[in-house]
Amino acid sequence: MHGRPRKASKPEEEAASAAKAVKLRSLQSQFMTYHHDKIYTKEAIELSTKLLEINPEAYTAWNYRKLAVEDSLSRIGPDPSLVKPILDEELRVVENALKQNFKSYGAWHHRKWVLSKGHSSTGNELKLLDKFQKLDSRNFHAWNYRRFVVELTNRSEQDELQYTDDMINNNFSNYSAWHNRSVLLSSLLANRADGFVPEKKIPDEYEIVHQAIFTDPDDQSGWFYHLWLLDQTVNVESPLLTSSWPSHGSSVILSGAGCFNGSPSNFTTFCSETGSFPLILYFDQAVGGVSSLTVTLDSELKGNENLVWEPISNKSSQVSCVWVARLNFSSQPCGSKDYKVKVRLGNSPGIVSSRGFNFSAPYEFVFTAHVHDPAKDSQERIVSWTDGFELWDAQSKDLNSLVTLGQLNAGIDLKWRQAAIDSEIECFRLLADSKIGKLTLARLLMASEAMMSDAAVKGVHYEEILQLYNDLMALDSSHHHYYKDEHSVAFLHKVTSSSESLSRYLFRYRDMNNLVCLRLNKLSLSRIASVNKLLFVQMLDLSHNELHSTEGLEAMQLLSCLNLSHNRIRSFSALDSLRHVKQLKVLDVSHNHIGKHSVDTTRYLCSSPLSNSDLSQDDVRRQNPGLVTKYWDAYFVLRDLNLKQLDIAGNEIAGDEFNSFVLQVVPKLVWLNGQKPGN
Repeated sequence: MHGRPRKASKPEEEAASAAKAVKLRSLQSQFMTYHHDKIYTKEAIELSTKLLEINPEAYTAWNYRKLAVEDSLSRIGPDPSLVKPILDEELRVVENALKQNFKSYGAWHHRKWVLSKGHSSTGNELKLLDKFQKLDSRNFHAWNYRRFVVELTNRSEQDELQYTDDMINNNFSNYSAWHNRSVLLSSLLANRADGFVPEKKIPDEYEIVHQAIFTDPDDQSGWFYHLWLLDQTVNVESPLLTSSWPSHGSSVILSGAGCFNGSPSNFTTFCSETGSFPLILYFDQAVGGVSSLTVTLDSELKGNENLVWEPISNKSSQVSCVWVARLNFSSQPCGSKDYKVKVRLGNSPGIVSSRGFNFSAPYEFVFTAHVHDPAKDSQERIVSWTDGFELWDAQSKDLNSLVTLGQLNAGIDLKWRQAAIDSEIECFRLLADSKIGKLTLARLLMASEAMMSDAAVKGVHYEEILQLYNDLMALDSSHHHYYKDEHSVAFLHKVTSSSESLSRYLFRYRDMNNLVCLRLNKLSLSRIASVNKLLFVQMLDLSHNELHSTEGLEAMQLLSCLNLSHNRIRSFSALDSLRHVKQLKVLDVSHNHIGKHSVDTTRYLCSSPLSNSDLSQDDVRRQNPGLVTKYWDAYFVLRDLNLKQLDIAGNEIAGDEFNSFVLQVVPKLVWLNGQKPGN
């Protein structure tokens, strides 16, 4: 561990180890008898001491000693003069055990337990830790215990911060000291301790970590701390609303099921069988508490007085970056009419991040809903991914009414953050020849782009970022997949950085309500990103890429058509996020790797039938339990979708049996692999 190679055992060492094992088995046998019989005599306790001196990892022996201590304390009463010797003996046993194995979890936990009894000197503990940490300054057990001891004393966090200074100056490679420094600084900055304001302290910390990085660029400890500092620089504590749909100033045509002819190109047409449409809020971090009490609606649309907000997450959680409420428009009077809708949030407390910070930047947006009678033409036509598309006019101003490409919440002080990032960029250009230097520079440039508010300069770094990740993929094949994912993220941020760049990939699908279509096919994408800027997209072409899952697409609640053909999807469970996209009608997953691999770790992304025995037995499960067990991942994903068109050809799993199973799970399916079932 930590670059210290193990030495091969010598014959005499192996013989000693064998003798130790024999002695250990004999002690364990006798000890277990005492333990099972709850015997806490002096002889029994001494036997556990001998056992722990040989094997400090004997957890049962530590637990036995806790029981023995409690037994002794119950018989002598609360007299400190009698209690202290018993606890001091435990500390002595732990100290001897740690001399045998300084990284014994059981020993450190037992010492915490003894100290929590309140009869031991914390000052002595700090002295002992100083001695231990001189022997192994990077031992995280000792650092964890140190934090525990400090909490029991009056020692200030500033003093502990100075201690990390001393330890780091003694050895730049002390990862545990860097980690403890981050823990202390997080607390001091959060509590606004005297002299600890982010705009001053964070830049000072960059100077400290530079000494470590430039002294030994190959050591990872300083680099990890630098990455933590970058997070502190970029991330704002209070959650922010980054986008919404509908966006401010936009207009939406709402209609029942079917095709609404004559939809203007600068409007989004939304057809719904349920007579409702999604209202989407996208935050920069996971939040909870979004409700009709914290988000108010001033609307001429009747029947929306008490909206129910739901978090959109693949986990069963009440916190999420994405929250959705469904506004009803079916109860409006017949005939076409315009309705104004105003949404306000941040005026009432209650929206809180998963880290405990309040949403405190009031914001409101207004849009217009044009409600039309349901279209008469509801014929189910096959959706083609090759014909019927019209390129978006790059000079058109329509896009500005559909998407918010900038940060919605103004007023955040980014000056010191941007200055710190700019300084770091110039500094790390000096180390751009090394792998870690290139990676850090790419991260810094991405952070700079995230904070830019001037549209004239936004996007200037993306070409350099993409080249850095290309260089890293060539230099470091062992981390190729990570660099590939980061390259995809950077590319998608570049695409969505401006209306002009985004319009190059946008189309209208004239055969179906002039749907807004984003075509990101044949781009070698391995990861989906920047979804918060794509909430308005209704048709998405991600074909001929290198995607392994649909993670992130759950936020795109308007998505009705999705093309994932010719990717690297290995199972239906990799499509689990699509279960949240209730508007999805057309899905193409043809020519992937579904069913090809007998061992597929992505199967664990969603629950198996074995852990869902409490689920209601629907007709498919009752009639075909064997097929449900065989194709459980497909069953659990497809049954929650309301698909009309599905393409699965070209996958290993595709065949008559599976096709028949799909038609049972998705009974409303009109097109399967380009054909109407039964034809």
